Amino acid sequence: MSSYHTPVLLQESIDALNVLSDGIYADATLGGGGHTKEILRRLGPNGRLIAFDRDSDAIANAPKDNRLITVHNNFKFINNFVRYYNFDGVDGILADLGVSSHQFDTPERGFSFRFDSEIDMRMNTLSKKSAAQILNTYSEEELSKIFKLYGELENSKKVAWLICKARETKEIKSTFDLNSAIEKILPPTAEHKFLAKIYQALRIEVNGEMEALEQFLNSAMNALKPNGLISVITYHSLEDRMVKNFFRSGNIEGKEDKDLFGRKNSPFELVTRKPILPREEEIADNTRARSAKLRVAKKIKQ
Repeated sequence: MSSYHTPVLLQESIDALNVLSDGIYADATLGGGGHTKEILRRLGPNGRLIAFDRDSDAIANAPKDNRLITVHNNFKFINNFVRYYNFDGVDGILADLGVSSHQFDTPERGFSFRFDSEIDMRMNTLSKKSAAQILNTYSEEELSKIFKLYGELENSKKVAWLICKARETKEIKSTFDLNSAIEKILPPTAEHKFLAKIYQALRIEVNGEMEALEQFLNSAMNALKPNGLISVITYHSLEDRMVKNFFRSGNIEGKEDKDLFGRKNSPFELVTRKPILPREEEIADNTRARSAKLRVAKKIKQ
């Protein structure tokens, strides 16, 4: 697959959409274009695909195909753009919520602790808030909160304190600066796992990922035609819980609405009651697939 990005759960996620030859589909997360290309491969000459990404690199690397419309914008606006392009809805939506290999492997994007580079993490490079800004301007309490909420770190307060202590002497501008600030509490046998949680928390905060995901799910529900399918790949428990709740109840809290007869009043029918996980062979070929979970649902109401 492309060196730009190796798509995760490629066949499983696209198989779940039951792509119609002349259907209208949306790839909410264009990324390296792997899922996009597979949907296009299954579409006939009259099919259409609209693909979204905040990253200008992803848009520039999109497949060249007259059936494809690319949108350089946040996927939370999916329904707005479906209507803007005069579609009366889409037959299926694919969303891979992971960071692309290209973003992780490009040092100057600042997504990975593997490189000594400016700590940036913006999906949309035109946005104002970067990870460096957060690290240098957020209060100790605010930093602790995002590490606890988005990184699920038990010692989030200690991490926040160390960062605030370090920035008193020197502004935190690079991945090296951040790693050095917290090196005293890095567990010797799980250093990479610990750092991954911190970087995940910062990335989610920089890009407003959880808020965008909630808005996307509601927008996608409106964009889907009746009996339309939605296939979502998540990579951490916060995302997976939100998607699972939304598919079961139509809201991220998982609050079930029932009619007078006690029947569940959800806009979706679950296609997968348990998530589909990558095969061992895929994980061996692409370690970034190891935490992936695929959930699929069908819209049953307007």
